[in-house]
Amino acid sequence: MQDQFYGVKARASNIGFQEGRYTEAMFREDFPQFFTSTGVCHLPATILSELISQANASIQPDKWLESWRYVAGLFVAHQATMYLRSYAANTETPAQAAASGQVIGTIKSATLGDASASYDDGSATMATQGWGDLNATSYGQLLATKARLAGMGGSYVL
Repeated sequence: MQDQFYGVKARASNIGFQEGRYTEAMFREDFPQFFTSTGVCHLPATILSELISQANASIQPDKWLESWRYVAGLFVAHQATMYLRSYAANTETPAQAAASGQVIGTIKSATLGDASASYDDGSATMATQGWGDLNATSYGQLLATKARLAGMGGSYVL
């Protein structure tokens, strides 16, 4: 009797345990913009592998059904974009290394003579209060929109 209760409780909680099986081949097919024309990935192999592992652990097929592959790909593409924004082949100083991870918002104003630009960092961080960094890329925005549409059922935690 107890097993039956806990089984029903686990299903009702909407906490899934099914891990995805998204692969590099799927990502290559779905998001070719992250690969050169000769098929070389713009990300180091270890980073791509880690991002795919994170997607498989985070984006559960039983929650997304037919959209699972697309959403897993959006997750990897978002994380890859965030990684590539901070990528530098090499740096000579700690300041250069630190600058590669700087948060940059949309341009608020620009001047041509003596070139200056002002960024609106608020637009890049305003939506992160509820959705983490997903608002920082178009892939993340698509993922957040899909998540809002998919919704999440109730949870019951003991």
